[in-house]
Amino acid sequence: MYHSDAEILFPSRVTPSLRDLRGKAWRELVDRASRAGEGSLEDLAFSLMMIRLDGCLTCRADSYRAMRGCTTCARQAINRFKGTDEQLLERYELARRDVEYFQVSGVGSVTRDT
Repeated sequence: MYHSDAEILFPSRVTPSLRDLRGKAWRELVDRASRAGEGSLEDLAFSLMMIRLDGCLTCRADSYRAMRGCTTCARQAINRFKGTDEQLLERYELARRDVEYFQVSGVGSVTRDT
């Protein structure tokens, strides 16, 4: 069974729905990522952080998580996170550095001989 809210990886459209799940620092982070626009460094870093937190890489179309949808899965992951908002922001900063590294280094880019 496929849920219409399920995607392969954390979708940016879910980000605003996570805003009010934690404290002020978290709300500010969600607002910043949401305002930055799809494909921005902030958006990609937030998505990478959520992919890691949600376990998107192990989710399958027929899994319980996928059947519930990405929004429910992400909300549940944030609600279940035992750490502080500051620890979530540290995870975001790590993801941001990782995204920056990949953007600058060109790792994963495809080159073509023409």
